[in-house]
Amino acid sequence: MSRKKSFVKNFTKLLCKRELISVEDSLELPDEFSHRAKESFDNFLLSEGLVSKDDLLESLREYYQVPAFDAQGHFFQRSTVRLFPKIFLIKNVIIPIERDENMLIVLANDPTDHELLSKIGEFVSYDIHFRVGLYQDILNAVHEYYDASVTQITGKDIEESDIDYKDVVDKVD
Repeated sequence: MSRKKSFVKNFTKLLCKRELISVEDSLELPDEFSHRAKESFDNFLLSEGLVSKDDLLESLREYYQVPAFDAQGHFFQRSTVRLFPKIFLIKNVIIPIERDENMLIVLANDPTDHELLSKIGEFVSYDIHFRVGLYQDILNAVHEYYDASVTQITGKDIEESDIDYKDVVDKVD
């Protein structure tokens, strides 16, 4: 059984045990989700209205045995996020939350991924502590810190525009 299928099956059992879903739903959910392969299971549960975000985070905390963290609306430190390339964070569905001396706290959708520590170790030498978070919230946070602001002007933007850069500098001075 694949890692993803095993997670869906075991996590569904946990949701049933916590009485967040019915026994019938716990039997049907893995099959229903298998037809939506491009969607994360946590996003599937939320989009179907099967569990609340708070209950889902609490269930993930219990399942992975690490603290849960809600990334939505959190102000991540730009310098900490940029310790890693954007594609690395997206591919591994992680984002660093904070660093303190020799410790780095990392938010991960799957903090039990056995390869994650060594992958992170290719970029930093901190002692890593994990938190678990929602797939889409982590990806949204990564995009927020790497995508250009709509008000950001780059040198290329100025070159491609009809604006004379000298005029812009003169108006600022």
